[in-house]
Amino acid sequence: MKLAPIPTKQYIEQRDEEYWLEGTRISLDSVVYSFLNGESPESIAQNFPLLSLEQVYGAIAFYLANRELVDAYLKKGEAEFQQLQQSCREKSPLLYQKLKAAQAYNMCLKNSNFLEEGYNYHNILPPSQF
Repeated sequence: MKLAPIPTKQYIEQRDEEYWLEGTRISLDSVVYSFLNGESPESIAQNFPLLSLEQVYGAIAFYLANRELVDAYLKKGEAEFQQLQQSCREKSPLLYQKLKAAQAYNMCLKNSNFLEEGYNYHNILPPSQF
């Protein structure tokens, strides 16, 4: 008896030197960073409603099977982001300061313990920012 060939599925595709979940606009980076931050595949699938649990597991399996390649790819992306951030800081220091203040404020909103201790945006942002 001859066995039928087993079909294989592609979960990741490469477009313009970047990795994406096949047929989506969701980057592999998004799933991998979520996974590395300790999120479960089920939680990642909930956070990305366009992805099935199968696609999330497929992305994680791709990462685990190609860890060196993907880690190098992520490191390159982080370096490019740092360069962009430095350029923004130099070209528009006031805008950069406002973005960092807004980021700090958003982090405080996410951290309920911080807010429960009586802090608010007045403690974080300089008076000219609100």
